[in-house]
Amino acid sequence: MPRFYARRRLSVLAALTGLIASAGLFNGPAASAALPTPVSATTARGYLASLTVATEDRTGYSRDLFPHWITVSGTCNTRETVLKRDGSNVVTDSSCAATSGSWYSPYDGATWSAASDLDIDHLVPLAEAWDSGADGWTTAQRQAFANDLTRPQLIAVTDDVNQAKGDKDPAEWMPSRTAYRCTYVRAWVQVKYYYDLSVDSAEKTALQNYLSGC
Repeated sequence: MPRFYARRRLSVLAALTGLIASAGLFNGPAASAALPTPVSATTARGYLASLTVATEDRTGYSRDLFPHWITVSGTCNTRETVLKRDGSNVVTDSSCAATSGSWYSPYDGATWSAASDLDIDHLVPLAEAWDSGADGWTTAQRQAFANDLTRPQLIAVTDDVNQAKGDKDPAEWMPSRTAYRCTYVRAWVQVKYYYDLSVDSAEKTALQNYLSGC
């Protein structure tokens, strides 16, 4: 059972994060509202120490087991909601599709003016979650994970960068923009902790190393 049912206090933090995001108080270019601010490095180190270390098992995985891009409000689904949140001067049509705007990808530092150039990255990939414990969740729990706008789990990034990342963990892939790596690992640990997901030994070592420099 994921840990998130016992962590209501994080919802309060997320609400405060949303207010900060709305005020535009994130570091980085103005074109990026970015994902909800992750926990501090100190908190992330504490979370990481408590995570179960286990060998990953992908038996039975299918992306279809994680229903994603569900309707959030009106005609807007999760992808469109993140595009509006993470962009600047985003204009949408009657179906909520972004027709113009500017998006800064914090993974690689690129700025885009077409929504088609962006993917919405699951920071902790769906396959990684399955390997780490989500194989025991209900479909409703996997849907909540795949569409989580509260935790630092979804972010608009350059499409081919997201595709290069694939389902790799921080022992195998990190953003090329080094200035974002601390944010990335803090977010990774927070999501894994909230959902009570395990880490493998190489992943834990990589996270410890990156967090030590945060």
